[in-house]
Amino acid sequence: MSTILVVDDEHDFAATVACACKEAGWTVVVAHDGAQALALARRIGPDAILLDLVLPDMSGTEVCRQLRADSGTHATPILMLTARCDEIDRIVGFEVGADDYLTKAVSLRELVLRIKAQLRRAQRPRAAQDELEFGVLRINKAAHQVWVDNVEIQLTALEFRLLWTLLSRRGRVQSREVLLDDVWCQDPGLSTRTVDTHMQRLRSKLAGASGYLETLRGTGYRCRSEPTANNS
Repeated sequence: MSTILVVDDEHDFAATVACACKEAGWTVVVAHDGAQALALARRIGPDAILLDLVLPDMSGTEVCRQLRADSGTHATPILMLTARCDEIDRIVGFEVGADDYLTKAVSLRELVLRIKAQLRRAQRPRAAQDELEFGVLRINKAAHQVWVDNVEIQLTALEFRLLWTLLSRRGRVQSREVLLDDVWCQDPGLSTRTVDTHMQRLRSKLAGASGYLETLRGTGYRCRSEPTANNS
């Protein structure tokens, strides 16, 4: 049975969401501020986290940053659930490592389906090949680790999925729409700018391996078929 951590300072709303999650067959733990959420996440290791953006002691984005920096929760699916619907808030949420972003106007039915989608992705059986090496880049899917020149670098869950998708399909162009579909799982509220933002951040983190990822103007992105020296 999966455990869902619901983080929201609105007690009535948190109780409603918790009830929907319990009806879906999950165990639910509720936190009403950021400090409590971090403590519970580290102690119980939830299978997914519903995280409000506005909390009384710290922002949801800061909670997300700390969860992604912790080895015990860096790969846990995080769904931001907030009253804010501006595109900049969505972009910031994804930049700090959120796996999904929903407004509080979402129906409970859709919310449960979004959680199920994240749980399926996290619990998907290992592929036959869990590790890829490409020039100075090495990526282990099972361990959620990436190395460049044998130095480990830290990626968010979305950045990791984006890199794995491009590297496992090297030599083939991936349109922004395809990447939104395969990496972000068809969220109709996202724009192609989301892909561009994540690609910029991913390249900056890859440093000496950034030249492996190419931009094809008006088309999309591609991992080179053969490793080459870094290009700007």
